Amino acid sequence: MMEKLSDETRATLLDPLLATGWAVTDGRDAIHKTFEFADFVEAFAWMTRAAIWAEKWDHHPEWFNVYKRVEVTLTTHDVGGLSTLDVKLARKMDSLAG
Repeated sequence: MMEKLSDETRATLLDPLLATGWAVTDGRDAIHKTFEFADFVEAFAWMTRAAIWAEKWDHHPEWFNVYKRVEVTLTTHDVGGLSTLDVKLARKMDSLAG
């Protein structure tokens, strides 16, 4: 069963993400990041690659796309906040954005 990140593991897991542009979302236990691409096709291609991993891991992002920008918010609704799945998906999204 998935669990919410503990206070002990939170900094260890989130600090590396914060260094790559992720930020803690105000008012909720979530992280967010805006990805910028060369154009709409590149943004949509990245979203498709990320969606395949999200589906594989049964963990789906909240995201919003306009032209070449994709805004992503990650949280685990089942636990009411951040979990290791959010960290895993954030890392994968960063690697896919290359």
